[in-house]
Amino acid sequence: MSNKIALITGGSRGFGKNTSLAMARQGVDVVLTYQSKQALAQETVDEIVALGRQAVALPLDVAKVSTFAVFAQQLQQALQVHWQTGQFDYLVNNACTGVHAPFAETTEQMFDDMVNIHLKSTFFLTQTLLPIMRDGGRIVNISSGLARFTLPGYSAYAAMKGGIEVLTRYMAKELGTRQIAVNTVAPGAIETDFGQGLVRDNKEVNAFIASQTALGRVGVPDDIGPMIASLLSENNRWVNAQRIEASGGMLI
Repeated sequence: MSNKIALITGGSRGFGKNTSLAMARQGVDVVLTYQSKQALAQETVDEIVALGRQAVALPLDVAKVSTFAVFAQQLQQALQVHWQTGQFDYLVNNACTGVHAPFAETTEQMFDDMVNIHLKSTFFLTQTLLPIMRDGGRIVNISSGLARFTLPGYSAYAAMKGGIEVLTRYMAKELGTRQIAVNTVAPGAIETDFGQGLVRDNKEVNAFIASQTALGRVGVPDDIGPMIASLLSENNRWVNAQRIEASGGMLI
């Protein structure tokens, strides 16, 4: 049986990187994408190889749907060269960025950026890659705790994540004929460089979030990556069309 292969967008940093490493520890090979920081992506590839798995990093700007067809060709070529196959098994639509602005001050450009980076990319990248995804595969789309609870300044970002949660259910319904399961993972606040490292580096923000979380601390990447890897494993093969929040019990 050939090795399982996961494609993880934005897999060179934050919990995308953590997920890449967790998949490798689970015995899965990884194709990860990066937008511009090739050296950082290569470091992640090297770490995966050190764990005994194969890995490749490919450039991808998820905000540019017009590039997806070419990316799919590059992915197929990488699969052939490194794995002698034309298909992969798992897709994690993780690549993202945030915007923090009051609703009344959110510009059309900010809103459009969120549409392109989050909602449109998840929809059309998955659509583009379906022909080279194996039947019986699994997809995880990344949402946010902010689609359930509200914090001022995240209206545009959270609206896209809400859209992803609805989209996930439709994808699960329509891809079920190919035995492809689709779920949403919604992290709470995590200590990464996301949003210029606000949660990680601002002590007041960090303390506030910890005070609003049942487990009494802010999340770290190690709280998310292994959970996503577990969701993609055969142990969770009957979980489908679900929203699973990993927030330590934030704002409950």
